[in-house]
Amino acid sequence: MPKRIVITGVTRGIGRGLAGEFARLGHMVIGCGRTADPVAELQTALGRAHHFTAVDVTNDRAVADWAKSTLSEHGAPDLLINNAAIINTNANLVDVSAEEFDAVIEINIKGVANVTRHFAPAMIEHNHGVIVNLSSGWGRSTSPEVAPYCATKWAMEGLSKAMAEELPSGMACVPLSPGVVNTEMLQSCFGAGADSARKPDAFAQVAAPFLLALGPKDNGQSLTVPG
Repeated sequence: MPKRIVITGVTRGIGRGLAGEFARLGHMVIGCGRTADPVAELQTALGRAHHFTAVDVTNDRAVADWAKSTLSEHGAPDLLINNAAIINTNANLVDVSAEEFDAVIEINIKGVANVTRHFAPAMIEHNHGVIVNLSSGWGRSTSPEVAPYCATKWAMEGLSKAMAEELPSGMACVPLSPGVVNTEMLQSCFGAGADSARKPDAFAQVAAPFLLALGPKDNGQSLTVPG
């Protein structure tokens, strides 16, 4: 049976790969990205069976409006994937500006909270659905020069596990590490060294079935997409 899948950060990288693969598998994809032009391009590429909107996840009012419209038109999602994230430019923590640090926190943590705040109640009401918060290998380990990003991904682990304890028995909240994927963020860290990692489309071919199979049995588990 086709599922309703909400994805943030849907216009590039992992989000774009997943959107295309879920659509190919016959599911309805509802997503958001920060910038209007890429959102429009994705809408054209995947067609009118899917719905994409320009939304800044750090803007709680904008997220509330998007969620209200989505829930009214399509009902509660079966799968909510909080994917939108950025990474700081490689630098020691003391050299990361306050502005850059704040931007990483705003998107990677508060953005997830905003989206969850406005979509999860409808899922809870129906005691159905899975919430996936994108973590990272750097949400379970650390490296120099990416301390702000590590902090946010460790936060995804704690936030997800705590929420898992709050959900009814028919639901799940999972912190998910995608593994190593060749995205702009990985390139910003490793440059040409990112070239050996699997591309988002290849990742999505493995990740989409994995995500679709998640359920209450996985609630609160720190999971990783098979490599």
